Amino acid sequence: MKYTIKKREDALIIVDVQRDFCLEGALPVPEGEKVVPVLNKYIKRFSKIGALIVATRDWHPPDHRSFKAYGGIWPIHCVQGTVGAEFYPELVLPKGMKVVSKATDSAREEYSSFDGTRLGDELKAIGIKRIFIGGLATDYCVKNTVLDALKLGFETILLEDAVRGVDVKKSDSKRAIKEMLEKGAKKITLFDLK
Repeated sequence: MKYTIKKREDALIIVDVQRDFCLEGALPVPEGEKVVPVLNKYIKRFSKIGALIVATRDWHPPDHRSFKAYGGIWPIHCVQGTVGAEFYPELVLPKGMKVVSKATDSAREEYSSFDGTRLGDELKAIGIKRIFIGGLATDYCVKNTVLDALKLGFETILLEDAVRGVDVKKSDSKRAIKEMLEKGAKKITLFDLK
């Protein structure tokens, strides 16, 4: 099936493509930087017709509960205002696009771009019906963003060629994709866009 991007009804959400999740970062997703050239092509397609583009970012306080030092499972990463929290430099984000900061409360773990943000309400308020989602990491923030988008009633499309996973346990990403599809998401690649 081919998809045509609709300016007023579609949004592209780029999840957490930050320095710390890419090569040489504090919590690198294996081959995480490889999503960047593909996402740049999606960004170009959405920008060309003036559709909404949103980039989310982990924006942790230094004492975030997800960090090992505070009882979590992850090394310190994406701390507010640090180089590691910056968007990956080769990601070509358009001027004026929306940035959503998440996981900003030290006491809460928030993987989804909708958790602890007003993103869902804001998208509905401007008439967005369909969301295309890519970024990092398939098995955590992408998965939770997709599942929450579905719960909120959005038609949700996973950009299969623009995601990579951490795979803490072998095949976590494959299981995550299976779960997203079973819950109602669709998956596409660039070749499926008109």
